[in-house]
Formats: sequence, structure tokens, C-alpha cells
Amino acid sequence: MSVDPINLLAFLGMAVVTYATRLAGLALAGRLDLSPRAQAAFDAIPPAVLVSVIAPSALATGWAETAAAAIAALAATRLPLLGVVAVGVVAVVCFRTLG
Repeated sequence: MSVDPINLLAFLGMAVVTYATRLAGLALAGRLDLSPRAQAAFDAIPPAVLVSVIAPSALATGWAETAAAAIAALAATRLPLLGVVAVGVVAVVCFRTLG
């Protein structure tokens, strides 16, 4: 297997830009003076992004993904975001093994 240097450079460039964007967001978010309502909206961004990534997969694939998404949604009522992701991953692996 060989790696094209142009593709590698593009990949590394995209990784650097993505990481810089995340760092800038973290640095700037602490400086914002948000109202309680705006803070609630700001706090809702990570779960909203997660749902936007998971929903198409849950609805357009098989029963294992749909069932795992339902379990993850239930877990989201009690667990933090990282716990919900872990529960969803374990559930889909288990369901795929069964099916």
C-alpha cells in the first residue's frame, strides 16, 4: 500500500484546521457572557449534533441500529453524553452480533 503525498498533505491539513477550530471554540466560549436562555441553547449544541449524526443511520439501516438508537435515547435521559455514546455503541454491537 502506498500513500500519495498530496492526499496525505490534504488529510493532515484538514486535521489541523479541524483541531484549530475546536481549540478556538473552547477558547472563545469561556469569554462569552451569555444569558441563562442563551446558555441553555449553547449547552444543547452537543446533543443536537449527536442526534443529527445518529438519526439518519438509525432510520435508514436495519433493526439493530434502530433498536440501539432507541436504547441510547433512553440512556440520554439519565447519562451524560459520553455515557450515551458508549451505551449506543455497545447496544449496536450486541444487536449486530445477534442478527
